[in-house]
Amino acid sequence: MKGIEKKMTEELVIGLDSSTTGTKAIAFDKNGAIAARAHESIALSSPQPNYYEQNAKDWWLSAQKVLRKITKQIKPELITAIAVSNQRETFVPLGKDGNPLRPAIIWLDERCRDEVEFFAQKVGRDKIHQITGKPVDYAPVVYRLAWMQKHEPHLYNRIAMICDVHTYLVWQLTGEFKTSRASADPLGMFDLKNKCWSADILNALQLTEAQLPNTFSPGTAIGYISAEASKSSGLSPKTKMVAGGGDGQAAGLGVNALFPERAYLNLGTAAVAGVYGSEYKTSNAFRTMASCSDSGYYYECSLRAGTFAIDWFIKNILKINPAKQPDIYQQLEREAKKTDSGSNGLFFLPYLNGVMNPYWDARARGAFIRLSSSHQRGHMYRAILEGIAFEQLLALNAVEKVVGSEVKELATIGGGSKSKFWRQIFADITGKTICLPENTEASALGAGIAAAVGAGWYRTFRAAAEKMTRVTKEIKPNAQIHKRYNNIFRVYEKIYPVLNEI
Repeated sequence: MKGIEKKMTEELVIGLDSSTTGTKAIAFDKNGAIAARAHESIALSSPQPNYYEQNAKDWWLSAQKVLRKITKQIKPELITAIAVSNQRETFVPLGKDGNPLRPAIIWLDERCRDEVEFFAQKVGRDKIHQITGKPVDYAPVVYRLAWMQKHEPHLYNRIAMICDVHTYLVWQLTGEFKTSRASADPLGMFDLKNKCWSADILNALQLTEAQLPNTFSPGTAIGYISAEASKSSGLSPKTKMVAGGGDGQAAGLGVNALFPERAYLNLGTAAVAGVYGSEYKTSNAFRTMASCSDSGYYYECSLRAGTFAIDWFIKNILKINPAKQPDIYQQLEREAKKTDSGSNGLFFLPYLNGVMNPYWDARARGAFIRLSSSHQRGHMYRAILEGIAFEQLLALNAVEKVVGSEVKELATIGGGSKSKFWRQIFADITGKTICLPENTEASALGAGIAAAVGAGWYRTFRAAAEKMTRVTKEIKPNAQIHKRYNNIFRVYEKIYPVLNEI
């Protein structure tokens, strides 16, 4: 039932979503209805500019808290399986005693920028791309390991196990170092086509497979809750541990984007879209990710400045603290609605943190273009919303050319998807139908679907996703406005190539 959490007497599964800022545990029934939920925040530190770290033990402490909250709401014996969805491109190195050798380095971190090119030349740029599915970029963990190898050799040489978040939580829950292939993949050391750790990349890092977890296909039962974890979490020792996946791919599963016509679009801090495909393909138009399902891949596009760009504008340009003026978003939206499509000729290039696909230029920067004295903050705010949407059209056009199929729907999730105004802008610019899923906690639901498959509720991921996900609303593009935006887009797509020259 939509929006209703109910006490259950039938079997349940838990999707444990460990994200950058918090941990959520949500219990689902066989229809994807929510039986119970809980949330705990996780602290994030920045010891110096562009460095972002967490205490890995907080991942487990927060997981214990949410699981105890869940097991107080429902009987532990009803929970048949649990799976993890995790923040990607984040890792912690453990010593032989199982303790972290240093704070975990998370996906926001940029300390490895200077190591990227050196390591890429060491292995080969094209080789890295073909093995991992990812063009050379500072996002994958492999480059942070290269940084650690150079700058912290006294710690690097003591690494006994490298844990992504999925591995760390599974270890705490079961006592074994195991992870999903859809969680191993974003580390940038995984041979995505052959489903194994890459010997070429490990050799360049002077690492061995013994220092990495065993990998399994999502939906695989990989153990049971240990007696110790049962006491601290409240889960039954009979609860199955099932391989889940990275939160991006899990979100794709959680909105049933298991066919090329429907892509997922997460409008969070970063704007991330993924198109499903059955074949292993590589291209600069996207980064190839393992699907959080029994087969297939996601051709994923990522813009580092999604809602980040909005918050940057409000805090750094307008000098407004949203905590003290929480209605600022609504104010700006009202002002933006008064402007015409195209923001009175103003463009915003959303490359505040560099650009990934299709240019893969970490040096790229954002810009307002054609700014005049007649423009006010409403124009600038709308230009930001439009710029992020133009970027998705640019990305999707490139993906469609490579994969040879058309995306017709964007299943939209994340904080930005709550804006009706922005949803319509996305529909009008891209020409795609915007779908709103019933359950907006798509990553947790994706993990729950993986757990449901591992529990034996469904034979396939497609069957599970069909049963456990639903779309509640569709936003269609306005044909006349879409035509106007198409003309504006022809200018937008020229902006980066021209600015790149200077």
